[in-house]
This record gives sequence, structure tokens and C-alpha cells, in this order.
Amino acid sequence: MTFTKLKLEIQDTIARIWLDQPDARNAFDDVVIAELTQAFAEAGAAPHIKAIVLGANGPAFCAGANLNWMRRMADYTRDENIADAGKLAAMLRTIAECPKPTIARVQGDVYAGGMGLVAACDMAVSVDTAWYCLSEVKIGLVPATISPYVLRAMGTRASQRYFLTAERFTAAEAHRIGFVHEVVAADALDAKVDELVKALTSASPAAVRACKQLIADVDGREIDDALIAKTVEGIADIRASDEGREGVQAFLQKCKPSWLGR
Repeated sequence: MTFTKLKLEIQDTIARIWLDQPDARNAFDDVVIAELTQAFAEAGAAPHIKAIVLGANGPAFCAGANLNWMRRMADYTRDENIADAGKLAAMLRTIAECPKPTIARVQGDVYAGGMGLVAACDMAVSVDTAWYCLSEVKIGLVPATISPYVLRAMGTRASQRYFLTAERFTAAEAHRIGFVHEVVAADALDAKVDELVKALTSASPAAVRACKQLIADVDGREIDDALIAKTVEGIADIRASDEGREGVQAFLQKCKPSWLGR
């Protein structure tokens, strides 16, 4: 697919997806949604890719919905709104369920739907000058489509405040409530992202993929016989896998597993 509003760069085993509309503060529309969906699907399916970084060019990471797109939506019927919102939901799910680990590289402000992009990624690193805002209620809307990912990232209690008040909050507050994992100065942003990338690419690709699925399977579930059985099966399956066997043997023999040389 040829991308018109974002860039997809492949560097060795790392895919970097860049929102690339700085003049529009990287606000998204139906085209951006389609391109993000395709970019994450392509990078997620590429066998040699070990990690995906989502970044943005310009002063803002993502300002939410593009104004021209919002003007068009204002005249949509309910059925058209459902179809339109469904595409956004599918894009967020594609990011959240990507089999490769994902990192949001947040270099600037994040508003409304942009919060969903950050929350859908596995990890987020933010510059200390970025502002965050769930601004929907100010214009009579709600952050419905992004809510499963934002709630998971910041928790119910923080969501009860910021969904309802639409207050802006700092990167430090985003870190305090768990929405982002690291806050750094602008000149340290890439070094911190690269630190996480290095950790991800040194791990077994199969084990990383299995960990992502493990979290999805276990999170929020009651600890009952069914869940315990599933976790038992999970460790048994990975122990019997090719990378599981190789990794344990490499550890015992004090040598490098093959994925470190890929």
C-alpha cells in the first residue's frame, strides 16, 4: 500500500510508523485511519520485524479528529456514524492486538482520539513538555471508541476525572496515573525508545508474542480452575516450542540463542 499521510520505515528488524501531517497537528481522518490499520497489519505480519514504534512529525503527536472530517461527520446519519466509528475501532484493535510489541514515541501534545493511539500501544515514552487531554465532552461528545484502551491504560479512577472534566494534564501526571511508562526530556526521547527497542529485540520473538497473548488472556479474569489450567498449558506449550527449548539450552550452556543473531 502507498501511504499518503504517514510514513512506514523498516530499519533491520524495527518498523517505524510516522504520523506525517505536522501542519494539521497529525489529526486523523478516514484516510489516516485506513493507512494506520494497513501499516500495523503489514508490520505485524512481517516475519523479520521484532518491534514497531509509532511516532509523529511536528510539534504535536496527535490532536484527535481532523476538522474537515468532523465537518463531514456532522451530517452523517446514525448508520453512517456507526460505520465510520467502526473503522476507528478496527484500527485501534489492530494496534492493540498486533502480534509484535509496540511503542508510542510521544514527542508532543496528545488530544482526544490521539489518546487512543497511545493507549493501544504496549508501551509509551513521552517528552516532559507534552500535554494530554480527553477533550470530547467539551464539544458534546464522549471518548467511546477509545475508552477500552484508555481505561486499561490509566484505570477507572483517573478516567472518572479526565473523561468528565476534559482537563489538560501534564506528562508527569500521565506517568503518575500509568498512562505512559517513561517521561524524558526531548533530547533523551530517542535514546529511551531505543533502550526499550533493544530490550524487545534481545528477547525471544515467540515468547514476546506469547506474553502479549498471555496478558490479554489473564487480565481481569477471576483466578479459577479454568484460568489456572490455561496458564499451565501456556507454560507447557512454550517450554515445548523450538524457541523455548533453544532458549533454555542457551541459558544453561551460557551461549547466545539464534534470535540474537538474526
